[in-house]
Amino acid sequence: MKFSHVDEQGRANMVDVGDKPDMMRTAEASGKIKMSTLAIELIIENRNKKGDVLTAAQIAGIMGGKRTSELIPLCHPLNITKLDVTTELVKDGVIVKSFAKCVGKTGIEMEALTAVSVALLTIYDMCKAVDKKMVISNIKLLKKTKENI
Repeated sequence: MKFSHVDEQGRANMVDVGDKPDMMRTAEASGKIKMSTLAIELIIENRNKKGDVLTAAQIAGIMGGKRTSELIPLCHPLNITKLDVTTELVKDGVIVKSFAKCVGKTGIEMEALTAVSVALLTIYDMCKAVDKKMVISNIKLLKKTKENI
C-alpha cells in the first residue's frame, strides 16, 4: 500500500489535485467528552464562570474547521460552503457532531474532524476548573460523500 502524502524518498508530499474535477463533497464527524455531574450541571444551568459552554464550543468548532489547512500541513485550502457544529448533553458528558460541505477537488473530512476536535477542546478548556478528569474520546468520521456537479 502506498501513502498519497509521501513521495518516492519517503518525504512529506502535498498531493496535486489540480487535474481532478470539482465535486460537491460532504463529511460528518462526531466525538464525545465525558465529564463530572457537576460540570454538566453548570453547563445546563449556564453557571460556568467562563460563560455559555455549548455556544462557545459551537462557534470555536466552526472557526477551527475553517482553519484546517492552516493547522494540518498537507491539507488543501477548500471552498467551504457550509460548516455546522452541534452539541448534545448526555448523561455523562457532551456529544459533538459536525457537518461540512464544499465544492472542490478533494474531500472535506479533515475539516469535519477538526471542527469536532476544536469544539471538544473548547468544552474541556471551559470546564477544566471544575473537572480535572474529563476525557475526550471517539472522534471519528461518520460519513463522507461526493457528487458530480
